[in-house]
This record gives sequence, structure tokens and C-alpha cells, in this order.
Amino acid sequence: MLSSKSAETVRATLPAVGSAIGEITPLFYDKMFAAHPELLRDLFNRGNQANGSQRRALAGSIATFATHLVEHPDERPDAMLERIAHKHASLGVRPDQYPIVREHLFAAIAEVLGDAVTEEVAAAWDEVYWLMANALIALEERLYAEAGTPGGDVWREYRVTGRFQETDDVATFVVQPVDGGPLPASRPGQYVSVQVELPDGAHQIRQYSLSGQPDAGLQFSVKRVTGDAAGSPAGEVSNHLHDHVQGGEVLRVGAPFGDVVLDEGDRPLLFASAGIGCTPMIGMLSRLAADGSARRVVSVHADRSPRTHAFRTELRQLTEKLDNATAEIFYEQPETGGDGEGAGEAITFHAGLIDLSRVDVPAGTIAYLCGPVPFMKAARAQLLEAGVPAADIHYEVFGPDLGL
Repeated sequence: MLSSKSAETVRATLPAVGSAIGEITPLFYDKMFAAHPELLRDLFNRGNQANGSQRRALAGSIATFATHLVEHPDERPDAMLERIAHKHASLGVRPDQYPIVREHLFAAIAEVLGDAVTEEVAAAWDEVYWLMANALIALEERLYAEAGTPGGDVWREYRVTGRFQETDDVATFVVQPVDGGPLPASRPGQYVSVQVELPDGAHQIRQYSLSGQPDAGLQFSVKRVTGDAAGSPAGEVSNHLHDHVQGGEVLRVGAPFGDVVLDEGDRPLLFASAGIGCTPMIGMLSRLAADGSARRVVSVHADRSPRTHAFRTELRQLTEKLDNATAEIFYEQPETGGDGEGAGEAITFHAGLIDLSRVDVPAGTIAYLCGPVPFMKAARAQLLEAGVPAADIHYEVFGPDLGL
């Protein structure tokens, strides 16, 4: 993929670029948003820019791609590229936006590294950039074609036909196409982008997992994001939806995308989630129940208490509807008379933090994880210890995937 001459140059300069990437990416974003303020206003997540997670994710993906090119020249990191492409497709990213990124990224590299960026170094890293960019463009074009949204025209107007309060800070929205046309195809585990207009005129976008299978609409669930003492801002879109969308409003919603989807075979399944990470799992369970699946299914969920557990009733109902399913629920703060409410033979409640070593993991299991990153790291380690191969452990991250 990478020419031998460029490979030598990238290998030699990768330590310098890698050590400076923390300076390069903030400067890159500053330059790009100064030249194209509409990108920050209407495309990029302002919250992720403020807390730095988007910048770290970009730096990690470029460094990982470059490292892979020089260490594994005969392979391509398709799993990483596929995940990025799905996120890009959900936003309607276009091929003509890649030169904009390239221009300001290389200006930042040159400014930070100075005279070290010779013509040879610039040409080598330019080759790296376009190998990655063109791979993503091709993947995104395929995704657009499969979704019936050529050219990245992923947006459509939907009317909110239902709102349900799951917990104090989680609400579910059901939307139907304003044009009366058919719903887009989706797979359990995928997400949709939702765009709202904020008071300052910005059109901010966030992705939300599909959390069910209503007959005539799309269903997604939103947790209200509050700011914290560490400096992370409150969620602009989540708070807007909670405070201003009660039913009847029209939202711009993108086509469903996402690479973490329900396996269609017959192997056992394990769903491990924490907090709002339950939303894609409920979507998958809904499909299994609708199909009358006979697969062995183990659901494991962790939450602070029964009152904060979104889809608690649905988890019990769907588990009991499936002939070969069980659920293990962990509450850090069990409530008197509530920690075992609704328990039956298929449902087991535990007090304390989630512990997958206490769960019987069937042989041949395919596992899905969703929740805070520390939770998923711990769950993945326990599943590996239980004998689940790494290739059979899939995870979904809400926000920039720093694990890449």
C-alpha cells in the first residue's frame, strides 16, 4: 500500500510525529475551524471538541494507521476503517471535505515540526493521508449506496410521534417520516444521527442507538448529559431533546449506520452493558424476541440502582419471552423491595459491581459490550479469561472511539 521509499521515511519520522501529535491536532482544529467555522457549527461535536476527546481520537487513528502501514505492509486495518466510515456516513461526510482536512492538518504539522518537515517527509505523510482518506471515501460510498443515500444525502425529516420517560434522565423518542415513505432498513445494534437547531443557530448532530423495533417508526433513546467538575460541558443536543421535544416536533434524522450489529447465526450470545449502554442491547433483544429465536442468550447489565435502570421492565419481558434466555442484573445501590422486583427463574439480581466471573458464559459465545470505557475494558478482560476469543468480543462506544 505504501511505497517503499515513503515507508522508510514514515518509519523514521513516526516517533517525532507521534510525540508531537498532542500539539498538532489542537492546532489543526483551530486552523480548520478558523477557515471553516461552519464545520464546528454544523458538523463537528462541540462538546467533544471542548473536552478534547475528538482531537485524541483523530490523533490515535492517524498514528495507528501509519504504524500499521509500516509494520504490516500487506494488510489494511479494515476494522478501524470500517468503524470510522460508519461514523462518517452517519454524518453525511463527503469526499470534497477530505482536502480541507488535509490542508489544515499538514499546515499544523509543518508549524509544529518546523524544518524537520522536508519535501520528502511531507510527501511520505501525504501518501499516508491519502491512502487512509481514499480508503474511507470508498467505504463511505459503499455504505451510502447500500443505504440508498447516494452522495451522502442521509438526512430526512421525521415527526416525533411518541416520547416515553424511561428514567429521570433517559427518554425514548419514536419518529416517523414526514414524507410518508417507507422506513430505512436497519440492523439491530445500529444508530441514527439526530440534528437539532440550537438557540445560537448551530445545527449540532449526535448519534443515538436504535432501542427497539416499533412497527411504523424508528425508536432511539437519549440520556441527558450534564456537565461535570472536570470541565466536560453539558450535552447540547441531549438537553435540547429532553427540554423541548415532547411530541409533534419535526427532527432531521439520518439513515441508520453502525458496524456493531447482531450476528445472524445460531451461536450463543452475551450482552454486557452498563448504564445507558443498554440501548443497543435492548434493540438486539427486541429483534431476537420478534423472531422467536431459540438461541442461548445471556444479558448482563450494571446500573446504580433500579430507579436509574432504563428499560428495566423491557429487559425482563424480552428475556422471559425468549425460551433460552437469562439475565443477570447488578445494582451498586439495591433498594429495599426493589432489587429483586420482577425476578423469576430467568432473572437474577446481584448487589455490587458487575462481575462476569460470576456468569456462566456458554462455549462458542459471541459477546457485545456497551457502556463506559473502563467497564468495557474490565468486561473484555473477564471474557478473555473465560475463554471467549478476542475476535468474538464486539463493543460500541458512545462518542469518539479512543480505543482505536
